[in-house]
Amino acid sequence: MVDLSYTAGPASIGIEEASHGEAGPRPFDPNDWNSVRAQFLLSPDLAHLSNFYLASNPKPVRDAITKYRKAFDEDPHSFLDDNMFGREEDMLWRTVCAEAAEYVGGRADEIALTTSTTMGLALTYNGLRLKPGQEILTTTHEFYPHHEAIRLATERWGATMRAISLYESSSDFSVDEAVARIRAAIRPETRVFGVAWVHSNTGVRLPITRVADVIADLNRDRDEEDRVLLVVDGVHGFGVADEDVASMGCDFFSAGTHKWILGPRGTGIMWAKPENWALLQPTIPSLMSKETSAAWRQDRRPAGPTEAAWISPGGFAGYEHQWATAEAFRFVRRIGRKRIQDRIAELNSRIKEGLAEMGHVTLHTPLDPEVSAGIVTFDVEGYEPRNVAKILRENRVIANATPYGVPRVRLSAGIVNSPEDVDLALKVIRSLKGA
Repeated sequence: MVDLSYTAGPASIGIEEASHGEAGPRPFDPNDWNSVRAQFLLSPDLAHLSNFYLASNPKPVRDAITKYRKAFDEDPHSFLDDNMFGREEDMLWRTVCAEAAEYVGGRADEIALTTSTTMGLALTYNGLRLKPGQEILTTTHEFYPHHEAIRLATERWGATMRAISLYESSSDFSVDEAVARIRAAIRPETRVFGVAWVHSNTGVRLPITRVADVIADLNRDRDEEDRVLLVVDGVHGFGVADEDVASMGCDFFSAGTHKWILGPRGTGIMWAKPENWALLQPTIPSLMSKETSAAWRQDRRPAGPTEAAWISPGGFAGYEHQWATAEAFRFVRRIGRKRIQDRIAELNSRIKEGLAEMGHVTLHTPLDPEVSAGIVTFDVEGYEPRNVAKILRENRVIANATPYGVPRVRLSAGIVNSPEDVDLALKVIRSLKGA
């Protein structure tokens, strides 16, 4: 272990520590980053700089999970029956959809509930009725689940997939160049353009609104059944960027809520407008639609076009997690989307600027916060990325190496972090020069 001292900053105290003292726990103050951090059970001995991975849940979310789990354990039949299959106003999944809709700037009937970004993407691509000869265009920057969701869907429907690069140098990312490449790549047979909002191997954040504008322009000369659909893997922008998903111009949006939204593990959402839900064929029978179950009982096909609720996959789920997701949306909304965006930009800019000053480090993420988010990737001269991540972990910094064909070291600061966390990581990396 490198001999580096680390004194946890005020934002690094755990909730148990914050609860000690005669006065008892202090009430949550969303305007105080120390108070925000105190809502989490994260070990105060570590600098948790892997916020892109899987969230530690804040106290309101943990409390909701515990409450629902206790109710299930006491009377599983009644609690599920009353809150899933009873009166419309008692269905707790509707509360989750309403809270998600408030966050994305849309309506509750535009939200489907999933278990992850991966599931949402798979339900989208698998549900699109592609014609033989049509293609899904994507990029070379997509993560494995997005690539595979596209590949499996095209094989099912007899369509094709094609990938393009949006930049040669991620650190010098140009919005104009990326948008021009997208425009030039779309062909008459292109039915879908699938893209990640934030690239997890470079940290580049795409301006989805600009991409949507290009596609809308190209669609002016296309018939409705041949228009290009924009599908977004939104997980690393959702909960980071202060943008209304419903106003970005995409057709389908998928994101896990167990990362930047700080929700329970195994939760996620899809968003689309009603006219776009109508384009999808459900893949998994839903338990959230009375129409589809009524059609089964009456031995007929469901009436009307596909709705968001039809796409939400059925099968008994971890309902204590799904329903507690409402508290995650409430928690981040209390802090404020703009305030969260600014804090994440501040801390990750501190990482990037520190790395940029080191001659033995190659930074891959743009310095400009307008085209980056909460992920910073880089290489250290003379070290394999996995070894750098190992050294960081040995020195109490939780980081990782990206799992791509060309891996990179990855750091990611969120609202649970302090400047002291960042400075410790930079100190460790600085010590690797010439080592």
